[in-house]
Amino acid sequence: MTLYMADSDDLFPNAVDASDKYDPDIWAAFPAFQALIPNMPLMQDALQPYIKSKEVFHCPSDTGTGILDNHFPDLFVTSPSLYQIYGSSYLYRTEITFKHSSSTSIQYPSSINVLMDGAGSWHGSTRTVRKGDDFDTYADLIKGYRYNCLYADMHARSDSFDQLQDAWDTQL
Repeated sequence: MTLYMADSDDLFPNAVDASDKYDPDIWAAFPAFQALIPNMPLMQDALQPYIKSKEVFHCPSDTGTGILDNHFPDLFVTSPSLYQIYGSSYLYRTEITFKHSSSTSIQYPSSINVLMDGAGSWHGSTRTVRKGDDFDTYADLIKGYRYNCLYADMHARSDSFDQLQDAWDTQL
């Protein structure tokens, strides 16, 4: 990602993740952003010239998704895995692209999530959220979720669902 940025005036990749590309309704509240999505490459395709192996986008614990963790109860079924269906186990904070953010324009880079696991159950202590789960079940499950997350200052850490939500809630 930093190599891409070095070649692109310090801008984060102009790309989307699979959830944005194949479930663009999650951007319905932002029609100007939503209109851009069909013409944007997937993150792994934008970064392809800078990597030696596509396996860098494969989390070995990726067992797929049934519902997007932060868009309950929106279905996003990726079986047998997110990587096998879309070529990456990770989701991207596409808002960074839409706002033409650079590493120097972000006020709190150590608090802004950039890439994260597609589901918290992969590294958590509870099962994945499934179709038919009610909100109480969802709320109990996400308490045990963990996400490997890359931040805008390029540090990575394992976050709980609440920590990841705090990162999402941090203004660019």
